[in-house]
Formats: sequence, structure tokens, C-alpha cells
Amino acid sequence: MDMTRISDQGLVLLGCGKMGSAMLAGWLDRGLNPGSVWVIDPYPSDWLKAQGVNINAPLPEAPAIVLIAVKPQMMAEALPALRPLADSDTLFVSVAAGTPISAYEAALGANSTIIRAMPNTPAAVGRGITALIGNAQVGEDELNTAEALLSAVGQTVRLDSETQMDAVTGVSGSGPAYVFHLIETLAAAGEAQGLPAALAMQLAKATVAGAGALAETAAEDPAQLRVNVTSPNGTTQAALEVLMQEDTGFPNLLRRAVKAATDRSKELSRG
Repeated sequence: MDMTRISDQGLVLLGCGKMGSAMLAGWLDRGLNPGSVWVIDPYPSDWLKAQGVNINAPLPEAPAIVLIAVKPQMMAEALPALRPLADSDTLFVSVAAGTPISAYEAALGANSTIIRAMPNTPAAVGRGITALIGNAQVGEDELNTAEALLSAVGQTVRLDSETQMDAVTGVSGSGPAYVFHLIETLAAAGEAQGLPAALAMQLAKATVAGAGALAETAAEDPAQLRVNVTSPNGTTQAALEVLMQEDTGFPNLLRRAVKAATDRSKELSRG
């Protein structure tokens, strides 16, 4: 991250809810000067007030970066405040779901430098993944800056086209909820087999978290890791014969789930 430019020109955070707070905490941990951060939020948290940043104060004339982290339904009200900055060399980065680049260009001007990003909720513990795509004004330097900012809360990936953002929403944006539901249902299934509820939940949480960490760090792909733990005619094979059924198992279920989320993302983007 170009700390010098941000320190000189400032970084504006529009909205500081859970995602904004997670990002701000990551930046401050990496040494960003709190005095070079301006936060616009109608209901600043006690945590935010204690960070030493500028809250709801007059903005610098040409900040290096404006990061837009308000809820999509608040966008129409929030964006006009940024219009005076659009004629500078400020980079606008949005992490708001469902708002296409065209909406920002309409509000800020077609010549504005705009990056749309889709993070996910594990950003709150520094384990998120964020997909990025820029408009025609965005070059390699701007993408590098956005990646440096967003890497404070996890991994980043670049997209080839904004049309991919809906599918990203269906996989990684909404995906944590699918995993949380897996944990819920895995624990409930253990309880149904006679385990105490608290023990079943502890086993389910640790199993999903551990398997995810192994999948990220192992040299083998997830399919091979699955094979590695599946003994012929053993307990895992018995379970997988249920889960891997094409019509009633994970393959069909997750295709339908991700498609539903992707379709809904498209609907929201159309307004």
C-alpha cells in the first residue's frame, strides 16, 4: 500500500459497519496513520471513536482513495457527497454488494476511476477473499493499490469481466452462509445420533474449520484430499455415497444454491 500518498492526501471510508470496521482495523494494524483517515458514518461505533480517525469531519480536497462501504440501499443518499472529489485523481473503491460500476459512473462521472470489489464476511478475522474489477479508467497501479488495501482482510483475485461478479457473489460472497448452515446441520445430525448438543457443535465447527485450513494449505486438490480419507467400504465412503448422489446430494444442491444466489445478484444489479 502506498502509505506515503495516503498519508499526504488521505483515505476516506464511506460507511464503517462490520466490513468497514474490519478493513480499517487491518489498515491501522499495518501502520496506517489514523490522522490520515476520514470516516463518514451517521452512527459511529464506540470502537471507531477510539481509533483516532477523523469522523464526519470536512473531507480533504483530493484524497488518494475513497472506499465505499455503505449498504446498497443507502447508496443514492451517500454518493452525492463524493461528487466534488470525482474530478480529482482520487481512486474510488466500492465493496457494496449489488451496485454495478455503471451506477457509480452515473453518480460520479464517467471519467472517475472506479474499482468494484466483492469481499466476504471472513474478512472480520482476516480470512476473507475479495474479487476486484475496474472500469476503463483503472490501470495496473490502481489495481495494485486496491489489492494492497483489501489484502489487509484476506486474499484478493482479479476478474476478467464485471459479469463474473454475480457468480462470485454466489460462490464466495454468499458462500460463508452455506458453510455456517453446513456446521448447523452437521451438528444436528450428530445430536440425532446420540451426541450431546454442545459436543456435536464443537466437533462440527472444528471439523469444518480444520478441513478448510487443510484444503488451503495442502498440495493436493480437494478431490484428492477426499479420496485420501475415504477407505474402501469404510465409514466415509458410506456417507459420501449419500452426499455425492447426483440428484439428491451436494452436486445438484450446490449448483441450484449458487445459481439462485447468482440470479438474485443479477436482479439486484438491475435495480
